[in-house]
Amino acid sequence: MSPSQRERDYARRRHEKWQERQQAKQVRRRHRRSTGVVVTSVLAVVGVLALVFGLARAGEPSTAPGDAPEAVATDAATDAGTGADAAGNPCPEPAVTPPAEPVQVDAVPDPATAEGRSWTATIGTSCGDVTVELLGEQAPQAVASFIGLANEGFFEGTSCHRLTTQGIYVLQCGDPLGNGQGGPGYRFGPVENAPADDVYPAGTLAMARVGGDAESQGSQFFLVYDDSTIPSDAAGGYTVFGRVTDGLDVIQQVADGGVSGGTGDGQPARAISIEQVSVQ
Repeated sequence: MSPSQRERDYARRRHEKWQERQQAKQVRRRHRRSTGVVVTSVLAVVGVLALVFGLARAGEPSTAPGDAPEAVATDAATDAGTGADAAGNPCPEPAVTPPAEPVQVDAVPDPATAEGRSWTATIGTSCGDVTVELLGEQAPQAVASFIGLANEGFFEGTSCHRLTTQGIYVLQCGDPLGNGQGGPGYRFGPVENAPADDVYPAGTLAMARVGGDAESQGSQFFLVYDDSTIPSDAAGGYTVFGRVTDGLDVIQQVADGGVSGGTGDGQPARAISIEQVSVQ
């Protein structure tokens, strides 16, 4: 297929996905008006702590063999794990396949390359585009790393390997191995721009890391699709380096599909991968 044909196909898929997302939005609004969820405070605290521990452990590689996220059962996602939303519109199969070998990036990018300003990044996914504002002034090291990896094509073909739907509400991406263990050839820290109140509003873009290790940040990041309180650990909170300005409904669409196997923490049933990241 010629490059021009691929571009036309990609544009067509984006338009189709936009139409699908508008339909899905209407369905979700009707659903939210007619249903509610009541969760006791004790169960909520236990669930959040379990998921936060999993988020930190699965953030980047460590020496422990069991660091892949463990599934936490939840009834809420059981009926949604069919790969199709309420409007019957599943995400298409990813058009970009992972490279045979992950792109190798060994040097930590200079935080000065973030230039102390905001950047706009478009994360093109198999389910639609997500536009984010990168906060170069508040989190220069994380933004410089993200820009550097994007420019190297590091994220292309990588899957968003982890979804949580109970207690905290995030989609985790950026792992070239697709299992929570991968990253570039470097790590960086410390934590930057973490919220003092541990509240991560919907639309937050933040770095994943190993629990208790502020110097373990690499390529994995998470997108918050619903307001979440994520308790700090011994290393502090999580680096907030951006916010979604458009396309949060793309993440919500994936979340609506639930977790594979009807659990509350694991691979999303509705597969999503990053096809391209452009920054300007």
